[in-house]
Order: sequence, then structure tokens, then C-alpha cells
Amino acid sequence: MEILWVLVAAVMLGFVLLPFLRRRRGAIEQVPAGHPDAADPANYGFVREEELDVRMPGPDQDLLDVLDLVQRTQDYRAASQLLAGTEAEGEPRWQRVQAFAGAASLELQQRPGGVSESPGGQWLRVWRAEQPKDAGGAAVHAEFLVQQAWRTSTPGTDEFRIIMEEAKAACGEAALLAPGDPVPYIVELSVARGLAYSQPEFEQLWLRILDRAPSHMGAHLAALHYWCEKWHGSRELAYSFAEAAAARAPQGSLLAAMPLFAVFEHLPEVNLVSSFYQSEVVTKAIHGALHAVHSARPDDPMLAHVRHLLVFFLVRAERWSEAMHQLIHIDGHVGAPPWTLNPDPASAFAVYRALAVAGYEANGGSPATLPQ
Repeated sequence: MEILWVLVAAVMLGFVLLPFLRRRRGAIEQVPAGHPDAADPANYGFVREEELDVRMPGPDQDLLDVLDLVQRTQDYRAASQLLAGTEAEGEPRWQRVQAFAGAASLELQQRPGGVSESPGGQWLRVWRAEQPKDAGGAAVHAEFLVQQAWRTSTPGTDEFRIIMEEAKAACGEAALLAPGDPVPYIVELSVARGLAYSQPEFEQLWLRILDRAPSHMGAHLAALHYWCEKWHGSRELAYSFAEAAAARAPQGSLLAAMPLFAVFEHLPEVNLVSSFYQSEVVTKAIHGALHAVHSARPDDPMLAHVRHLLVFFLVRAERWSEAMHQLIHIDGHVGAPPWTLNPDPASAFAVYRALAVAGYEANGGSPATLPQ
């Protein structure tokens, strides 16, 4: 157990030194061979760190296939067809819009263009030019502008405001093309945060979303940021928003996990007291999220989001067995908070996974005792 506590202390120290955990790749595995805490995640069939997919929280093979085709051929038509066939009110449409916009934004960052080459993400520009009435393309373009604002400029600057104002106009265009689609309004939630909408303005926007998709988990997570202390609300307002969402959650809805996300958004920057993660507030939020996971449909596209956050909290609370039970469902994909808040999401995830395995085995667990 001594090595395990050294590892735990190292992780805690990471949160003091940096805004989020930053660990050198592979450092967690520096345990003497033959030591009882020299646990190997590979024994559980877990994916090697370098093979972890950082693009999304869970599998969406249709999206992966289309992303690969679009980026390989620079032809947008497969993306347009996929979005056209994706239910407007469901979570997958929002996730796919984010993924296409993120792919175009990253391409542009990697290939800004110049005299001898066209800029990355050119397929999105062609999409908007050739299909200006395509609601999917309009939504992706709006989300692309939002991601560009956060990625390339600083909130409060003129450059940031200009891009966000352009994104706001693009959200309006996308909403006109698909009146029943909540996605343009969900995109605008990030605009509202960046442009500091007043609370009445934000609530009007939120009502438009509730009219179209009242149980949309992705929308609730995006709205939560606005109400957080670090943006335009407070801890109390964020907790109130999350608890109200959980209270009205229909049976089987993952909205019951919202309080855990509110707790995460208000974690102290410096905390070396492990009992914090066993406090009443955190424990209650964990139990709510676990209940939501157990009650949700196995194919709920937001299930992986909740499981990723549960791994973070369960490891911190030293609930090793429960953390392992979440890991067997999500391992392989790490494109979700809290890992994506780290410059190296795969490394951050791998550290927690190794801690879960070490803690599990230090308390008598083994691959044979972990149900698949």
C-alpha cells in the first residue's frame, strides 16, 4: 500500500502545481518489479495509453468512418448526409456537430495555409458555399466559429468578441434553417458565456432549448458553465441549476448526474485532503451519478460522459472497485472531461486508470474478480 499512497500523493501534488493533472507519460508505471502494487492495466484488457482515442468519450463508428473519409478526401458530402440522417432532438446530433467543427478547427490550426497550400478545414468552407441552406452545415459552421474563438483568442479581447459575434449570427442562421433543432441554440450557450449575456437574456435562450429538447444532457452541461462561479453565476446558482435538473429528470435520464458536474466545476484549486472526496456533498453527488448510470439505457450516448467523471471522483474517494467497474465500460476513449482539460488527455486518464488498478489489487482484487 505504501507505493499506492505515494502515487496518490503524486497525483494530488499535480493539482497544486498545475491547473489540472499533468504527468509525464509512463511515470505511473515506475514501480519495482514484483511489488504487489506493480499492477498492470493490460492484465484487464485495457488499451495501451498511446492507443487511447482522444476524439470522443465513447464509440460512434459511423462518425469515425465519416470523419476519416471527409479528412482524407476533403469532401464534405458524407458529413452532410450523416447529419441529415441524425435525429435533431437527440444527443448524437450535438456530439457530431461538435466533432465535425472540432476536426475543421484543428485542421486549420495545423495547416493555416499560405502561398503554396490551402488552409485546413477547407471542406467546411466548401460545404457552406455549395449548400448554404444545409442546416447541418450551418450548425457545424456556427460551432466551428465558437471553437475558433476559444482556441485562438482571449475572452474579453476585441478579437474574441468579433469572432463570437460572428458565431452568434451563424447560430441565428442555423436556427432559421431548422426551427425544431435545438443544436443552434445549444451552440449559442457558449456564445452567451463568451459574450456575457445578462441572466434574463440567457434564460430566454435556455427556454428555447427546453421547448425543443427538455431532457438534453449536452445542453444542460453547456448551460451549467454559464451559471458557474468562474463565469457569470455562483456556486449556489450552479448547484441550484444542477439539482433542479436532477429533480425533474425523467426515469432513466442521466440528468440525475448533473450535481456531480456542478461539484467538479467548483473543486478547490488546491486540495490535499483526501477526505474532501468522501464528504457529504461529494458522496451524495457520486451516488446520484451512479444511480443515473445504473438506470440509463446502455446505448445512451451521454453515458460515457458520466462514467468518465465518475472514474475521476471514485479514484479520488478511494472507491477502487467502483472505479474499475466504470473503467471497463469506457476504456479506449478519453475525449471527455476531466481528461480533455489536460494538454495530454490520454496521459491524464492513464494515471487515474493505473491508480484504480493499483488500489483495486491492493485490496484483494484481480482480473478474475472483476466482472466484464
